[in-house]
Amino acid sequence: MSESKGNPTVNKSTGLPRKRFYRARAHSNPLSDSHFPVPLSSHHVDYSLHFPQIFPSPDRSGDARRIEFADIGCGFGGLLISLSTLFPEKLMIGMEIRDKVQEYVKERILGLRTTNPGQYQNVSVVRTNSMKYIPNYFEKGQLSKMFFLFPDPHFKEKNHRRRVISPFLLDEYAYVLREGGIIYTITDVEELGDWMRTCLKNHPMFEDITDEELEADPVVKLLESATEEGQKVARNGGLTFQAVFRRIALSG
Repeated sequence: MSESKGNPTVNKSTGLPRKRFYRARAHSNPLSDSHFPVPLSSHHVDYSLHFPQIFPSPDRSGDARRIEFADIGCGFGGLLISLSTLFPEKLMIGMEIRDKVQEYVKERILGLRTTNPGQYQNVSVVRTNSMKYIPNYFEKGQLSKMFFLFPDPHFKEKNHRRRVISPFLLDEYAYVLREGGIIYTITDVEELGDWMRTCLKNHPMFEDITDEELEADPVVKLLESATEEGQKVARNGGLTFQAVFRRIALSG
């Protein structure tokens, strides 16, 4: 057995949390009231809590570094972990509403920091409802990348308002994305893929990424391979539907 005698939730050989102890419901209602602390604004986000080696104290005066990547509904954190080493100079955060899943990602990051000294210091996770509180975490033009990987499809038409990609929410995403920033989306539900692509295509602040740019972007290759959901789809021989769009500059 590889379980630690002192803590059975941790794999003794890797120092990482065992996922089976952190299982939660697959989906959560993003419209329901949530009971967790939310910063008043992006200036109240405690970077020392998320990136203690980079920011030893809450005082960030003189340090212009900010979170640049946000994984919305980060699940078990596979994409974040891959991005952390691919972009070691970028600060990134996962936003997850399910408490047990968020706790798993937090413990996973702490375990990786312990077993890989000096690495994974640029990645963190927070439990929050991103459909409500994006403006509380990021200022205008702060982010360069946002990820929406295998979001809840909310199949019933009456529940489409719960979808994390919508015309209204794209207004908020366009606000926190800098000019040239990129939104990455992927799903294995064709109808949802069409929905997300249509929403992005019809929004005046986003434009398609060219095939040549997609081919050259190392992040695109991770959309399927880095996540638990993507790996499951691949094992089952399923199809995925991507929509990757750029935040454009305001004319004039």
